[in-house]
Amino acid sequence: MWSSLNEWLWQERFWLPPNNSWAVLEDRDGLVYAHPQDMLLALPLALALVAVRFTFERFIGLPLSRWLGVRNQTRRPVKPNATLEKHFLMEGQRPTEPQMSLLATQCGLTLRQTQHWFRRRRNQDRPCLTKKFCEASWRFAFYLCSFIGGISVLYHESWLWTPVMCWDSYPQQPLKPALYHWYLLELSFYISLLITLPFDTKRKDFKEQVAHHFVTITLIVFSYSTNLLRIGSLVLLLHDSSDYLLEACKLFNYTHWRRVCDALFIIFSVVFFYTRLVLFPTQILYTTYYESVANSGPFFGYYFFNALLMALQLLHVFWSCLILRMICSFIKKGQMEKDVRSDVEESDSSDGEAAQEYPRLKNRAAHRPGAAPTDGPRSRAARQMANGHTSAT
Repeated sequence: MWSSLNEWLWQERFWLPPNNSWAVLEDRDGLVYAHPQDMLLALPLALALVAVRFTFERFIGLPLSRWLGVRNQTRRPVKPNATLEKHFLMEGQRPTEPQMSLLATQCGLTLRQTQHWFRRRRNQDRPCLTKKFCEASWRFAFYLCSFIGGISVLYHESWLWTPVMCWDSYPQQPLKPALYHWYLLELSFYISLLITLPFDTKRKDFKEQVAHHFVTITLIVFSYSTNLLRIGSLVLLLHDSSDYLLEACKLFNYTHWRRVCDALFIIFSVVFFYTRLVLFPTQILYTTYYESVANSGPFFGYYFFNALLMALQLLHVFWSCLILRMICSFIKKGQMEKDVRSDVEESDSSDGEAAQEYPRLKNRAAHRPGAAPTDGPRSRAARQMANGHTSAT
């Protein structure tokens, strides 16, 4: 059964242009071609990268964060409360107003005390700056090395400067060792990102990041298996050209070097818009959609590959909108917000801050239509907490 399924899946009419067969991609006369089974090496290599990453973060990222003055915010732990903890873990971290009132009654607390407990409990689970810095430093190191390595591999190749050359003699294009190693390393890295995703800082664009990783891994595996290495290498290099700038921007943001961070943000935005919204559609998508089938008819692999590239472009547009919002904020306020592009994380508000989640009345009492009143007179500290702090984002 497995052999039948494998034979059906790898039918030549699916993955290769008309009048071509897998036989033309067999190694011969000293020429080596790409074979799908070569990518299996990426699995153990991804696990090795995970080990390298944790070693890097422990012995390089962490000391570097301390040397640059990254300090974690002190957070006092919440008082143990079995009822509230159960709701926090089972029902949700942000109870609705009726749920909050019911929980306050069950625990014998005021509504404000219950709100404060959930706010402090959420803060307790938020990642510290040191963790964010270490994660960003690892990605910066990899993306920078990958970009430099990609430039060194492709600099003397004709298709880097003339994308239409990606289809010269396709699919009979021999595999060069340097290109294979770079391709394998990129695939292993994105697999390692999926492996560590549950342990990394969860961002607001978490679903888009997962979709991006899956699309990227599928593109790498598919392009290698069908010998689309030339156009695939251009896609990888184009993405690496801005990714390391984003991670560098985050590093300086965590260290509060605002001017350097702002300057890098501007450079990153220009590079991102040019590579993702100009070069990618006009050079990559154009050549894969039109020039790839200039000498042959379309086939399933043609449609599949272009569909993946279009999905990638939609993600580019999504992140471009987020960057534009940050640019508008940057122009208005004169400095960049804490969050960079799509890597927006919940801000670390201090434990003493009781964020105003409801509008204030003229007497500064927090109120919302239908809100349950707090029982008992407010203490001076409670009044200060209600009136003297701005809302946390």
